[in-house]
Amino acid sequence: MGDNRSEPPQPRPGRALAHTPGVSGSGSPHRSDSRSPQTPRGGRRSGPVGRPGTTPPVPGRPTSSPPLRSRLRLLGLLGFSALLLALITWQVVADGPLLRLDERVDAALLHPDRPSELLSDLGNVQIAIPVLVTVLGLVALRGRSSGTDHWWLPPLAGAVPMALVPALVVPLKVWTDRQGTPAVPPATGYFPSGHTATAAVAYGAATLLLLPHLRTPAARRALCCGCAALVLAVSYGLVRRGYHWPLDVVASWCLATMLLTLTALALGRIDRTGRGRGAGRRDAATGQPK
Repeated sequence: MGDNRSEPPQPRPGRALAHTPGVSGSGSPHRSDSRSPQTPRGGRRSGPVGRPGTTPPVPGRPTSSPPLRSRLRLLGLLGFSALLLALITWQVVADGPLLRLDERVDAALLHPDRPSELLSDLGNVQIAIPVLVTVLGLVALRGRSSGTDHWWLPPLAGAVPMALVPALVVPLKVWTDRQGTPAVPPATGYFPSGHTATAAVAYGAATLLLLPHLRTPAARRALCCGCAALVLAVSYGLVRRGYHWPLDVVASWCLATMLLTLTALALGRIDRTGRGRGAGRRDAATGQPK
């Protein structure tokens, strides 16, 4: 009782020796078993990308994925194109002030010559449609030879907007009944430009179908720039030759943008569905596609 010497604390019966120095096999004076000091980083399970629970854990709100942002941008482009087309059509029907500017721009650009006629011919059905049909066939053959499920869906998505062009352009021509430029015989039904819509949708749909098959970003950019240059060349030729007013061409750009945006959304959905099905056919042991 009277001994004041300090002694180490004695373990109580029934308590785990969690802090007993020198426990056999622990490898650490602070572990009571043979487990490693911490869970290895490679052994952790990571949650979905961008969500809490990833390795390392990221608190807070999950960030939106790039496909979602891309779809939102496409929907914004779709809405803007529809709004601009409605505005231009209203100006044409109501003979609004925008038509005075349209006539001044046309007078500055109008100069019929052989080069402008050749450029406008690139929007002919006889040229644009065979280009699109060739791309549709190549994409279909590539998808079928690779064993892709529903290989016919991308070509179908590329063909539908081209079939919609006359179904949308012809009623607009009849409804607006716009007079042609001074360079053409007196007639009506020039709004919007059918040649511009044909060129933009045919070459644009072909570009959207070919983009996934190009390996490098530089090749994709070159294809997109080539498509844009081709459509602009057709548009310039039509206005300079006097076949259409500038607003006829701009309205067809809006219409083609709407159709191509819907096509891009459809192709994106087809691609995501195909990847989902492909992911489900992986071997359970190796994680590789069967």
